[in-house]
Formats: sequence, C-alpha cells, structure tokens
Amino acid sequence: MGIWKKINIFRRAMMRTLTKNIGKSNFKDRIFLVNKNEIKRVLISRPNARLGNLLLISPLIQEVAETFPNCKIDLFVKGTLAPVIFKNYDNFQMAIELPKKPFNNLMAYFKVWISIKKQKYDLVINVDQGSSSGRLAVKFSDAKYKCFGDFNEVNKEEKSDYNHIAKYPVYNFRNYLTELGLQERKKIIAPLDLKLDSFELSEGKKFLESIVGNHKKTICIFTYATGEKCLSENWWEDFYRELKAEYADFNIIEILPVENVSQIAFQAPTFYSRDIREIGAVIANADVFIGADSGIMHLSSAVQTPTIGLFSVSDLKKYAPYDNCSIGIDINTVSSGDYFKIINPILNNGKLNLYSKAI
Repeated sequence: MGIWKKINIFRRAMMRTLTKNIGKSNFKDRIFLVNKNEIKRVLISRPNARLGNLLLISPLIQEVAETFPNCKIDLFVKGTLAPVIFKNYDNFQMAIELPKKPFNNLMAYFKVWISIKKQKYDLVINVDQGSSSGRLAVKFSDAKYKCFGDFNEVNKEEKSDYNHIAKYPVYNFRNYLTELGLQERKKIIAPLDLKLDSFELSEGKKFLESIVGNHKKTICIFTYATGEKCLSENWWEDFYRELKAEYADFNIIEILPVENVSQIAFQAPTFYSRDIREIGAVIANADVFIGADSGIMHLSSAVQTPTIGLFSVSDLKKYAPYDNCSIGIDINTVSSGDYFKIINPILNNGKLNLYSKAI
C-alpha cells in the first residue's frame, strides 16, 4: 500500500471520529414543519464522485421531490457526473461540485465550502451517516431543517431491506420528517432511475441493432469491476462459454468499461462509450444484464433492465440490484449450473423466487 493511500485512510478514520457526533443533538430545540410549501430549496449532501454511489441516491431524490413537489434540489457531490445523471429530474437545479482531488485543487476546494455557506436552504439532507464531509456540509449549511442521516434502530429492526445503501437514506429521511411532526410515508421505495427520455432510448435501440443486426433477445454482460470485485479472466471465460452454449439463440454483447478492457479477450461483440447516458440507453434496450458489482451494474438497474449482479466480496444486502426481477448472486455459494435457473425466468418475464434471500 502506497504512502498516500495510507495517509488518506488515516485522514478518513480521523475525520469520522471527529464528526460522528455532529448533529446528535439536532432535536434538542424541537421544531415542527407545519406547512410543506415552506420547503422550497433543498440540498442533498453526497460528496462522492463514483457513478454507482451517485445513482444510488436517485431514490432519495425521488422521495424528496414527491414529498415537496415545489422544491428545487441542489446536490453537494464530487466530480462532474451529477448533472449528467440527473439532467432529466425536474426538481434538480444544480450540483455543487468538490474537486475529485482536493489536495491538488485546494483553492477550488475551499471555494466550494464557502459557496455552501452563502446559499440559503430550507432543508439539508446528509445521505451517508459515515461521511464526515457529508455531515460537515449539513452542519455548515444555512438551513432551518437539517437531516444528518443517522441510522434508526427501530427501522433496522422493522425493515428487512434497511441495510441497502439506496434505501436506508430514504427510511432515515422519513424518520426525520416524523420528528418534524409529519405523517410517515409508507410507499414502496422507488428504484434507481436515470430517467432516459424517448430520444435517448430510440438512439440506444439503434446502437444495439447496429451491433447485433437482428431482433433476437439480447444479454448484456459487463466483465470488469474495480479492485477485488473484478472476477478473474478464467472465471469469465468459463462463464461466457457456458452462457453461449445455453443461449445459442440469443445475442450476447459486452459493455466495455472506460478502460476499454475485456475479461473475455473481446470474444463477444462489444459496445464502448464514455457517455454514461448513451451506455444506459443501450442497456435499456437489452433483455437482461449480467455483471459484477460496479457502477455499470447500478446503471443497468437505473434504466430498469433486469439486472443480475455477481458478488464475490461486496455486501449483498447493501449493494444488490433490486426491482424489475433484479437480483444479486453470491458466486461463492452458487454453482455454475444454477446461474441459468436464475436467468431463465427473467428472460421469460417470469417472477424470480429462487435465491430471493440474496437481496
């Protein structure tokens, strides 16, 4: 492990220790929200640059927009992806973007924090209670109502899906609103949603047809992932060989990562783009997506394509795709023949019951 990585790990641990109690006494001076129309400007704090982590806040954004339909939502994030991801959200107003490498851009870094202080918000929400920057942004902001996103022990006991990273921020937000005197929402939590428009979907269909040249059902695979989440070339080559034999009458295409690499040595027809919405539009026109835990897996889930996530080290309960017959599979416990028992009912538009414990 390099020295800078060690320093960064130490810095994060220290910041979590220093900020973990911020907001704990938030209801010491109890306040109530009498009129929902009072909430016109909202800031959601998720200072992270990763595609998957940004897509995973889309259920919370939908929840806030449904709760306060007349509000405008700003996002406190890292990097430049948020405006691309949320461009078709009516309530989305702007992204306040921290530089991805703050030590290389200290002036820009401090300007962002100053800009947060200058803004006047009605409500500020921290997504991840473990994010020191997220908690500081809520504390630092000028807002009457501040939701620090702390875990709720009652929800942990009552909600079987509470541990999911896309869902617990919504449950925590709902709990916060009950503390303000509002009635708790019982609606099923929304899925991830990229909100592709009709033009994007039609263009995605053209891209897909240009690759496969027919109207057969299409299986998308994504063979790459970062770090330990990336399955070996041997694993993927064996899986791809079995997949081709089992689904000889289907198209199988590989979505390539930005690194333009393939764990199956480019044996399948491929699609490459650096445009997230373009990639999503192609996947949206496929019948099923299969890939390891990654941002592209969450992108597939966000375009409502049935998604099979292959997990080897990540926490299934926290990261597995959900809705639209999607599922996460622990490859350490499932034999190769069982993959097809999972894929078949999805391709046949059936309900998925097998391995439902994985989610």
